[in-house]
Amino acid sequence: MGKGNCSGVTEFILLGFAEAPELRVALFSVFFLIYGVTVLGNLGMMAVIQVSCHLHTPMYFFLSHLSFVDFCYSTVIVPKMLTNILNEDKTISFLGCSVQFYLFCTCVVSEVFLLAVMAYDRFVAIWNPLLYTVTMSRNLCVEVVSCCYLCGMVCSLIHLCLALEITSYRSNVIDHFFCDLPPLLSLACSDVTMNELLLYIVATFNEITTIVIILTSYLLILITILRMHSAEGRRKAFSTCASHLTAILVFHGTILFTYCRPSSGNSMDTDKVATVFYTVVIPMLNPLIYSLRNKDVKEALRKMVSSKIFS
Repeated sequence: MGKGNCSGVTEFILLGFAEAPELRVALFSVFFLIYGVTVLGNLGMMAVIQVSCHLHTPMYFFLSHLSFVDFCYSTVIVPKMLTNILNEDKTISFLGCSVQFYLFCTCVVSEVFLLAVMAYDRFVAIWNPLLYTVTMSRNLCVEVVSCCYLCGMVCSLIHLCLALEITSYRSNVIDHFFCDLPPLLSLACSDVTMNELLLYIVATFNEITTIVIILTSYLLILITILRMHSAEGRRKAFSTCASHLTAILVFHGTILFTYCRPSSGNSMDTDKVATVFYTVVIPMLNPLIYSLRNKDVKEALRKMVSSKIFS
């Protein structure tokens, strides 16, 4: 489809990393390795938490859902990206593009709220550890996680419905490696000001809301820790929060950079690099961050491996 013509489309072409054809094998190898670690890490984390009885606490309940979300949105993006790196045919159907965007957006928004919930969970655990399991009851945890998924589905549905109202495009060539909304809107022939404004407003609202929850929770955590008389207690409290803070800084930093700034200032190549980071790299890093820094997870993993070997 020529760039001067406006018409409906039945499929899109994802350029991906076509500007660097000499790096196809290297890119495929790196991303395949990262995806393999992502799948093993997140599914392994979910399995360890499910099998180990002493990990059946609210903290690990939320962590298992974080692993599930990371696995899902990485799987929505990376296999198609790997296929397109090697194949000359980089097409994706209109329906496939819509489904990919909806699932991806649902997972990302769900993770944004899930990280905020995990910050509040850490506050409750440190503020009053004796009442922790009572306050964060099983029913409450299920309800809170369900709300995170619901927020993700509703936000994604709003963006998808507005995007589906676009009837014609200047081109069906998307300069990205998956069907993200900003590059798709840049191809529309009709006025997409409302789409761009809503994307900016919703992303900014979600970020501000969750960051306020996170900052408030960690401010209260800091106050609680400073009031502790035991140095060992303070060290343990800081240690339990370090992994979560690392995951928050890495994830929210890239989300803010990609979606919470006016579209006129966006560079597609810069956004592509940032998007690679949080769609491919972060889902791999999260299970590593939480497992390598967590003695309970490492001990549970050691016991599970030992039992499998001896059996």
